[in-house]
Amino acid sequence: MKARALWAILAAMAILATASSWTMAGTYKDEYKMSIVVGPKGPWGEGAQKFADLVRERTQGRINIKCYFAGQLFAGKQTNEFMLMRQGVIDFALASTINWSPQVPSLNLFALPFFFESYEQLDAVKNGPPGEELFRQIEERGVVPLAWGENGFRELTNRVRAVDSPEAIKGLKVRVVGSPIFIDTFRALEANPINMNWGEAQTAFQQGTVDGQENPVNAVIIPYQLWQVHKYISIWHYAIDPLILGASQQTWKTFSPEDQAIVKQAALDACAWEIQQARQGLQNDMAALDTLRQNGMEVTVFTPQMRTAFREKTRAVYTDWKEKIGADLVTQAEKLLGR
Repeated sequence: MKARALWAILAAMAILATASSWTMAGTYKDEYKMSIVVGPKGPWGEGAQKFADLVRERTQGRINIKCYFAGQLFAGKQTNEFMLMRQGVIDFALASTINWSPQVPSLNLFALPFFFESYEQLDAVKNGPPGEELFRQIEERGVVPLAWGENGFRELTNRVRAVDSPEAIKGLKVRVVGSPIFIDTFRALEANPINMNWGEAQTAFQQGTVDGQENPVNAVIIPYQLWQVHKYISIWHYAIDPLILGASQQTWKTFSPEDQAIVKQAALDACAWEIQQARQGLQNDMAALDTLRQNGMEVTVFTPQMRTAFREKTRAVYTDWKEKIGADLVTQAEKLLGR
């Protein structure tokens, strides 16, 4: 009888412990904060909202994600986003690899000058061993990567002249992303790289104090109608800008395994849609370029020979940054690219 009573007490304690553990794991916030650098329009912003909507729907409202657009959560400093996620201040983000590269230097792989030539090459690297290693390093630093998204190949626009050779870019004042590898690339090309926020840059374009800029077609050039200030665009694919949809590790571990699986699948589904939107009109029919031409832009599409000239001009940047990124990782990527 005593043995039965003891067993009953132990069983009850086990049930209580399990319930207590589940309560801790299952205590969800009323709202989860998601950081997005850009506004709600365009593939990036719309992809983030799609993810939030899918999660809310598929968890029956257990996980309610609110999108904070235009960098509201990091007070204007994009490179703080990753740090705030590690601290649990930000729960989710759909973020550019550029903005996370100060904390995860290997993400500069995608900014190596004239390294990626096509979306197929990008997909091979993301879905192969280099992509797996990058996700491992991100998780090691306190953020759980859930899916790849995309901002797009970064192309050059300017108001002065068509850029079709290294000589043509010399001396141009170009607004660039404030990341060291981008500054190094434009200096190697003997251009004048200028780092300023996007709002200031738009004013500078209108006033003519800055000649050009580099950004993806569908994410920036078309939505901001840059043909109003820049006549020339070079489709040179000098760098690619993948996005990563990630969760704070502190937030992630509070979800049940079932909800983790739901959130992960929602991320994959939303990002697959977002990538499709980011590439729309930039493969096969190239309809996006027709939009640029119809609005008066002179479009220069680089040939392999033109890219080779620019690659050689920036060779020193590639060599220097290969070591900073991780020589083994870059070599893995090179093999997938057939080099």
